[in-house]
Amino acid sequence: MQISAQTVHLPAAHLQAAQAPQAHLPLAPGDPTDPTAPADPTDPASPSSPDGGVTVQINGPDGTPSSAVVTLIGITLLSVAPALLLMMTSFTKIFVVLAMTRNALALPNIPPNQVLAGLALFLSFFIMMPVLTDVNNLAVQPYLNGNLDFGAAIEAASKPLQTFMLAHTRQEDIALMTRAAGMDNPASAADVPMTTLIPSFMISELRAAFIIGFVIFIPFLIIDIVVSSALMSMGMMMLPPVMVSLPFKILLFILVDGWGLVITALIQSYRGG
Repeated sequence: MQISAQTVHLPAAHLQAAQAPQAHLPLAPGDPTDPTAPADPTDPASPSSPDGGVTVQINGPDGTPSSAVVTLIGITLLSVAPALLLMMTSFTKIFVVLAMTRNALALPNIPPNQVLAGLALFLSFFIMMPVLTDVNNLAVQPYLNGNLDFGAAIEAASKPLQTFMLAHTRQEDIALMTRAAGMDNPASAADVPMTTLIPSFMISELRAAFIIGFVIFIPFLIIDIVVSSALMSMGMMMLPPVMVSLPFKILLFILVDGWGLVITALIQSYRGG
């Protein structure tokens, strides 16, 4: 049996219609099958989610503060250290006395301020060492060991400083600041608030510094008077008395070991010896 192939001839119009692309009907808005439709928004991660937040450990596994917290506290203390150094230690009194000694010698820039500040700083550390040791033993080490929280450590650290300031603050200055604040008189020294004690301590320190400075000025003032009288008696009124008296002041200061006397007086004023 033989099968013969027959060729079917279609009109050209039918061929073009078959080859033309089929038209797509427009989709309804929001149809999920539309590729151009916007995707639904996703909910943001909650702050408590592990993927959306950062967790900082305040304390370590054994209860001690973490290194990040210790570093933060250290940076904070460094930022407020100048204010604490001026207000709650012996630095202010020592620096004022050294500056007045320099002015009594008629040497306004010798030694320079940097030298006086450095000497006052290390003398303050020397005088405050017992207080700093108590602060370290009562507050710093217990906090680092996890035995005290931060608030209790601050309260424990303020006790030695409060005792030091009370020992070198006049009652008249405390009464002055108490009246200025409109507060009742405290029942005991331990009840004096720090907001009243700190300015009272600074006033007492400045008063004591000016008393020591006055005593230092007296011998140098006598030298100036003697030199001025001698120059006037010789008719040398055009010669500045300071130029002539300066060598005698320096010589007197060296002979009596002036720096040693001043520093000894400052240290004994805090130790009562």
